[in-house]
Amino acid sequence: MAVWHGIVVAAALPLNDDLSINFDKVQEHVAWLAANGCDGVSPNGSLGEYQVLTPAERADVVRAAVEAAPEGFSVIPGTGAYGADESRRWAEQAQEAGAHGVLSLPPSAYRAGEEEVVAHYREISKVGLPVIAYNNPFDTNVDLTPELIARIGEFDNIVAVKEFSGDVRRAHQIRSLAPQIDVLAGADDVLLELILVGAVGWIGGFSNVFPRECRKLYDLAVAGNLAEALPLYRQVHDAFAWDSRHTFIQAIKLAMDMAGRYGGPVRLPRLPLDPESEARARKDFEQAFAALSATN
Repeated sequence: MAVWHGIVVAAALPLNDDLSINFDKVQEHVAWLAANGCDGVSPNGSLGEYQVLTPAERADVVRAAVEAAPEGFSVIPGTGAYGADESRRWAEQAQEAGAHGVLSLPPSAYRAGEEEVVAHYREISKVGLPVIAYNNPFDTNVDLTPELIARIGEFDNIVAVKEFSGDVRRAHQIRSLAPQIDVLAGADDVLLELILVGAVGWIGGFSNVFPRECRKLYDLAVAGNLAEALPLYRQVHDAFAWDSRHTFIQAIKLAMDMAGRYGGPVRLPRLPLDPESEARARKDFEQAFAALSATN
């Protein structure tokens, strides 16, 4: 299986009360995800709060994840940055640390034009690791359309796209225009839809919370077993929808805390959920926990 296939967890970052990184918990979480059915982990992504980490912290997180990963468990760090030079340096650092691939956003300093996006991925592809392009038009203001994916997919080492647009039709369009590029479900609340139309992996957030149950849902979807997958998906969908909200980091960390894992605080500029949002999130998560408990 390719290192980007299956369930690659977009890892939340455990912070101490003083907002320093708890590297022991980073490593424990990686080992726990591997032991509970996941295929890999993606540190330093959006859920990993990469934007508010120092360069030293980002490098240390990757090294810690690689060190904790057992044989056969992939580590695919994010390389999000303002420009291609910095993204390429993060890809090189990931390679030096022993990572198996990288997850790469387009340039995020401003709304980059098509030729600038193509040049950005050309640089990252030169490092030699498998590159998963990350289409998140909401946060980057750059939409990696199927036509643009087809262009960057011509470079060596561009192997897949994490599709977070929410438009399931993209999977069909990418398959038509760039059949060599794998589509990965990038938002938890379109997981089933994307798997059913051919996505070969899932880089999501709630696998931080209940990985065994996510494994079950994913495998049922891959097998086309809608009789079991669809009722389960419906029961957890309100929880999964938080993965597509701008407060997704706070929400997923709350769900981890509720599940007996360690979610912990977030760094500024993010703040804890407001009381109304927290109450709604808790209700959605409790519903999901009850549904998943009933299936075990």
